[in-house]
Amino acid sequence: MANSFLKPEVIAATALGLLQREIVLPRLVWNDAVSDFAGAKNDTVSIRVPGRLQAREYGWRNNRASEIVLDELTETKIDVTLNHDIYSAVAVTDEELTLDIRDFGVQVLSPQTYAVARAVEDLLVTTIEGATYATTITVDPSDPWGGAVDARTALNKAEVPRDGRTLLVGADFEAAMLKQDLLKRVDESGSDDALREAMIGRYAGFNVVGSNAIDPGTAYAFVRSAFIFAMRAPMVPSGVAFGQSTSDQGIAMRWIRDYDATRLRDRSVLNTFIGSAVVMDNAAAAGDPENLELVRAVKLQLAGSGS
Repeated sequence: MANSFLKPEVIAATALGLLQREIVLPRLVWNDAVSDFAGAKNDTVSIRVPGRLQAREYGWRNNRASEIVLDELTETKIDVTLNHDIYSAVAVTDEELTLDIRDFGVQVLSPQTYAVARAVEDLLVTTIEGATYATTITVDPSDPWGGAVDARTALNKAEVPRDGRTLLVGADFEAAMLKQDLLKRVDESGSDDALREAMIGRYAGFNVVGSNAIDPGTAYAFVRSAFIFAMRAPMVPSGVAFGQSTSDQGIAMRWIRDYDATRLRDRSVLNTFIGSAVVMDNAAAAGDPENLELVRAVKLQLAGSGS
């Protein structure tokens, strides 16, 4: 009977299939600018934020003695820079490859993929937690519903779209919500969303997603466009024996594998380039580029919890 070896491209697809059940945050934020980085100065892309105008009214059947008012339209931009190279490198000896490893994808590539993905998500969390929010709400642990409603009100007043709002919750915040039993459960609503394992349900108009990556006592109410997450798999160099770029569930990586003949060992390297940014808007006065705030997201903090 002929041997049946798992092809490298099949191994890569299997590992990324496992990854999509682990990583949540990259799929919750805006990441459409990835392809624009080629040739960009300082590895930076500027994302245009449309200007705001206020309509005026011209007097009905007036004597036309006065002219209409001409307003100036001012756009703003958000700069996103690819400035992190996240990688995982593993060396496998001849003895390990011959005698110890039965499935390279499961035993080597999958742990590497998870390590890179976790580091990528941690950097995105750093952006979210380090942002300065126009609205921060202190929430009574016995009344998380009231806090969620206050967050919804703040987003409404800032004219943030109601569609696609997410409430990202830490472990303690999630526990406070579940104890109230006011969530509309995802499994009862018939949803088959890819984030099903992390998505808890619907709550005050939000899709609630639990995450152990953020502070346990915090939550963030936001729309996808509140944060920009850019990622690009590096080019595969022509000098390696095997290399492949792939993307799945918001994670783009390059996998290269070659042999170190001087030390008789195989090398497996996964890496990705990433960058992130916070989207600031002019919500108070149209046409004032100096008055920018983060209004597309609201921070919620359980009273008595850290940070």
